[in-house]
Amino acid sequence: MEIDMAKIGFIGLGIMGAPMAGHLQAGGHELFVHDVKEPPADLVSGGAKACASGAEVAKNADVIITMVPDTPHVEAVLFGENGVAAGLSKGKIVVDMSSISPIATKQFAKRINELGCEYVDAPVSGGEVGAKAASLTIMVGGSEATFEKVKPLFDLMGKNITLVGGNGDGQTTKVANQIIVALNIQAVSEALLFASKAGADPAKVRQALMGGFASSKILEVHGERMVKRTFNPGFRIELHQKDLNLALQGAKSLGVSLPNTAMAQELMNACAANGMSGLDHSALCRAVEMMANHQIAEG
Repeated sequence: MEIDMAKIGFIGLGIMGAPMAGHLQAGGHELFVHDVKEPPADLVSGGAKACASGAEVAKNADVIITMVPDTPHVEAVLFGENGVAAGLSKGKIVVDMSSISPIATKQFAKRINELGCEYVDAPVSGGEVGAKAASLTIMVGGSEATFEKVKPLFDLMGKNITLVGGNGDGQTTKVANQIIVALNIQAVSEALLFASKAGADPAKVRQALMGGFASSKILEVHGERMVKRTFNPGFRIELHQKDLNLALQGAKSLGVSLPNTAMAQELMNACAANGMSGLDHSALCRAVEMMANHQIAEG
């Protein structure tokens, strides 16, 4: 199969999926798209063909990409009524770029392989900013041969693209990523809260810390959100809750303890209980602020 000018299916055109699909279209690929709502007008005006079902997408496309919120959504898209599996023929490739359970991913891959097709799990990190800038980190699980076939597509959507191992290993890497991101958000929240309560200007504190060993992407991007009170997503708290749940479920099945991951999840749970599940995950700082009865900054 020639990927250079391939027919690409894209299912899930949300905050992340829409710009990702746009980059594929800009790269010269013919798009067949499906979503629970109307596809973005700019994709359609650019030539994307709106399909009524996952099956229709799979019939028309050589590579079918899914980008939906959670494990049950991927299962429904792939194996539900008029799902992708119903439209597959031998030799096609399914690429799931959602962030879901590594265990379920291995089962999905087996079912797709049994249909004579190839499966790649390729979750991403970088959020809406990375999706729009085509600078996503893409963590891939699958065979080397299949990876080489689809890498030109990944190159249009991301920068740091790594084949980690077999099916499921991409999702395992994404869970590890989400642990690090959550704990960094918690650390930045506590540091800026401490500084603010002590009477220092949190914006200046952040600026000073950006030049030292404590510097991080989270301090840069989400620290600024905490100071400026810009909590529009981005990446919603409810989605990070889902990812940390995958981490804690996995930890239980593996017999390991992730105490700080559990703490970060509880802080996100507190935010969700206070009506903030739809805010950006940087709003985790609100839980710490509520406990201190003090905001990092006014806004």
